[in-house]
Amino acid sequence: MRRIKVFVGILGMDQHELGAIAVAQTLRDAGMEVIYGGRFNVPATVVKTSLEEDLDVIGLSCHSWEYLHYLPDLFTLMKEEKLEVPVVVGGSVITPGDRERLLEMGVAAAFPSGARNEEIIDTVKNLAQ
Repeated sequence: MRRIKVFVGILGMDQHELGAIAVAQTLRDAGMEVIYGGRFNVPATVVKTSLEEDLDVIGLSCHSWEYLHYLPDLFTLMKEEKLEVPVVVGGSVITPGDRERLLEMGVAAAFPSGARNEEIIDTVKNLAQ
């Protein structure tokens, strides 16, 4: 059985990388293969990596509000490429209102600050199936 393959990265100029690194390590320790994209990604890079790596889930860490700007472009490119991979977003700036907005945009799951590792792992496993 193939391991779950997850991209973890950050969109735009957001430089807060500690949360993304922590989640990447948590998913790796849970037995998943993690492709770490790091900082300064744009939607086209995320889509290209997703296609090349045959990903099961895209995980985006956000600690600034740039993700609200980039997500529509990401979903447009994914649709153009017929890329059907669930997108998960997590970070300290996600308010309950933003979470609802993200889910309406098409994000599969959104985690605010303080989300438990088990919740993130279980969600990624469920979305990958």
